[in-house]
Amino acid sequence: MHALTNRRSSHRMRLSLLYARPVARALGINHVALEVGDIDEALTWYARFLEFDLRGRRPTMAWIDLGDQFLALSSGRRQGPDDGRHFGLVVDDKEAVRAVLADEGVDVPVSGGLRFQDPWGNAVEIVDYRDVQFTKPPAILAALVPEGLQKSAAAHEELVRKGLAG
Repeated sequence: MHALTNRRSSHRMRLSLLYARPVARALGINHVALEVGDIDEALTWYARFLEFDLRGRRPTMAWIDLGDQFLALSSGRRQGPDDGRHFGLVVDDKEAVRAVLADEGVDVPVSGGLRFQDPWGNAVEIVDYRDVQFTKPPAILAALVPEGLQKSAAAHEELVRKGLAG
């Protein structure tokens, strides 16, 4: 049996070694696509607690810019609520989002993790930038992250362990 490791950590399996043919390396997420009932209503709803720029817009689609990634909204929800599946959206102030959602009557926990469903049943988790290993190149960070916003010690240690801290 081959030693299944990658360049950064001897604790992780490199699954591509299990296959005889070459495979592409997963590098990140370009976008997340959500189905909503109505594009204008969805943009208005999300703008209640998120500051964002539109990357583009058509009658049945809108793209919320996240620097080098985006959130795609498509009208015409065809499925029920997402009880288990969700996506994590990184923000610069999770607690500010929690406060606005609570003020708007959205059922959110008073502390800890922040997960909720939008009006169309999409499950969203709000994650604070300071607390995750997620990072961006300097040019993207300069455009998105407020000056002075720093990673927590735990997130920084995780980046160091992976050889990703600058």
